[in-house]
Amino acid sequence: MSTDTETEVTDEHPDGAATRIEELEARIETLEAEMDATAGTEMGDEKSMVIVATKGTLDMAYPPLILASTAAAFGWDVTVFHTFWGLDILHEEQSTDLKLSAIGNPNMSVPNAVAALPGMDRLATTMMERRIAGNDVATIDELLQTSLEMGVDLQACQMTMDLMDYDDDAFHDGVTVGVGAATALSEMADADVQLLV
Repeated sequence: MSTDTETEVTDEHPDGAATRIEELEARIETLEAEMDATAGTEMGDEKSMVIVATKGTLDMAYPPLILASTAAAFGWDVTVFHTFWGLDILHEEQSTDLKLSAIGNPNMSVPNAVAALPGMDRLATTMMERRIAGNDVATIDELLQTSLEMGVDLQACQMTMDLMDYDDDAFHDGVTVGVGAATALSEMADADVQLLV
């Protein structure tokens, strides 16, 4: 429509013009609200999470990796700081042979006296591995690779590496080695979510 026509319509129907202006103002407010809602995401204001992984058993390797890969899938900036036995999750040889402890594990439903018998850890591990395979759950190595591909920063604690006498090349490719506790604490202080597993 030309400007002359718009002027004519306004002159002839002032109430219609006022309604149209109100509709446009409402639409502008809606668009501004949508822009405000998406601006943070577009400008890099994503959520961040730091997980501290301290245990290296089969059952305790899953939570940090599942949480990390899921958060990364949602666009979060994720760091997993592995310390003490948690280093076994990142260790190339150890990660394929993580065990499930039967002793003191309330989910095993067996008394500690029975769980302490020789071979019970191997039996518990075999049972869990069968359950994992039977339910098409990813292996630890698959979760590690997925996490790395999604940009999760898997870190190995330097102090624990020295304590356990692990070399830098003992870990999966892509793992950040030689990170100190001070760096981990600094990242945790700035993160939206901090978890200890």
